[in-house]
Amino acid sequence: MKKPTAISLFAGCGGSDLALHKRGFNIIWANDIWGLACEIYRVNIPNARIVEGDIRTFKDFPKADLLAGCYPCQGYSQGGRRVPQAPINYLYREYDRVLRIVRPKVFVVENVSGMTFGKNKILLTNQLYRYRTAGYRVSWEVLDAKDYGVAQTRRRIFIVGTRSDLGLNYSFPKPTHGPEGKNEYVSQREVIGHLPHWPKDGFYTEALHWYYLSRNRRHHWREPSACIVGNWRHVPLHPASPPLKRLGPDRWVFARRGKARRFTYQECALLQGFPRSWRWTKGNVRDKFQLIGNAVPPPLFEAVVAAIPKIWN
Repeated sequence: MKKPTAISLFAGCGGSDLALHKRGFNIIWANDIWGLACEIYRVNIPNARIVEGDIRTFKDFPKADLLAGCYPCQGYSQGGRRVPQAPINYLYREYDRVLRIVRPKVFVVENVSGMTFGKNKILLTNQLYRYRTAGYRVSWEVLDAKDYGVAQTRRRIFIVGTRSDLGLNYSFPKPTHGPEGKNEYVSQREVIGHLPHWPKDGFYTEALHWYYLSRNRRHHWREPSACIVGNWRHVPLHPASPPLKRLGPDRWVFARRGKARRFTYQECALLQGFPRSWRWTKGNVRDKFQLIGNAVPPPLFEAVVAAIPKIWN
């Protein structure tokens, strides 16, 4: 049987495309603007066809069954500095342009959940309007990675559209883990418990400043981790660190004395759902944190793609 085909925009180091590959897709064209991300992608994605460059400069695209895209909208992130008018927040217009050229049967978008709140929701409304006028039945939902077998609390919005002429609606997958699923949450111990608790390097070693301790950065071994972010200064605490207790608004302190450290990039990669075999062969340590924290957790993206009706043939 011929494999369904896919195009991947804003592919990063390949989190979404690993999921597509596992679901049997032939990724015929992929793109990212960051050369380092493209290098890591080529090392890990079989038969990689990723092209480095600004998507705005590309005019021609192959036809494909599915269009994937995880365009950045850092200005609406809950974990970073919010700049709603930043140009990077409008790259969805480029995604819409490619969507109208390629006319895939299905498209899948992943992004930060912050655009669903308050005044930010205008950005989401604009995207939904564009995709519906492009000729798609569009659904969206905020999913948490821990509900789908990822050892991390990570809420992200997914937008899925099926081409209107197909007459099909998309339904998001039900949770497989936690209270609504059939399985217990995947714990940090299951995923990183085999690694050294006190490695010599691979993490940010500077002091834990006041802003870092303005929230609870440590989760217990038996729980999923807090959200993995792309800034190595702000990744969560390793569970071997002492627990934190809250003193007041935006103020947490360690409940007892003891060594404490942030996660290494290898631990972050595993908590994101990347396999142990994934090779981080390029870039410095800080780059690797950014690559990993910006990626889509492959098991979460795979769950969304697996729920698409079998329309490829």
